[in-house]
Amino acid sequence: MASIKESLKAVKQQLASAAQQCARNPEDVKLLAVSKTKPVDAILEAADAGQRAFGENYEQEGVAKIQAIKELRPDLKLEWHFIGPVQGNKTRAIATNFDWVHAVDRERIAKRLSDQRPAGMPPINICIQVNISGEASKSGVTPQEVLSLAKAISAYPNLRLRGLMAIPEPEDDPAKQHEPFKAMKALLGQLQENGFDVDTLSMGMSADMVPAIEEGATVVRIGTAIFGARSYSTE
Repeated sequence: MASIKESLKAVKQQLASAAQQCARNPEDVKLLAVSKTKPVDAILEAADAGQRAFGENYEQEGVAKIQAIKELRPDLKLEWHFIGPVQGNKTRAIATNFDWVHAVDRERIAKRLSDQRPAGMPPINICIQVNISGEASKSGVTPQEVLSLAKAISAYPNLRLRGLMAIPEPEDDPAKQHEPFKAMKALLGQLQENGFDVDTLSMGMSADMVPAIEEGATVVRIGTAIFGARSYSTE
């Protein structure tokens, strides 16, 4: 079984190859290591191998890890991304501990994050979650709602709208994997045409990282390929 260091190296090589195949600079695609359900030791192993950006889905678990690592390694500067659904009663902890929030789909949540960001901290980087496949089971705004939510988010002083996030419906056909990612790229372009200073497309996971990069992803969220299969037995 490969170590986290070895797996991380392999994922970075795959990322770089995908970027180069479509004439993109690999440096323009951020690797976000999704560490949900994984212990602090696993995160530190990845950090010692050079990884700096980590994604967590659950507020309580993520905050506990952030605080533990600050105590264990106070000189280690990591970038923390909250990538799960944002519940209204969890916004204060998220606003206090995370640098990015990827799944904002309501103005009410945006307002709470801005209001609860501690004084002296930089604005939270925000991505609007788009339900690009129109799945009833998934969160996210419709493509038609993106512009109005972007306008609302941009009015809050402690938020910085960075772009869009999506989790497309799983698709085994590689050709069809491209379709939702193309649609997301078009939506980002529409925001830019409307004067928004946005630069982020958070899309693509272990199973569809390559087509996401080919269609313009700037952040890929990779968990299993780095840390191995997840265990939910403690939840």
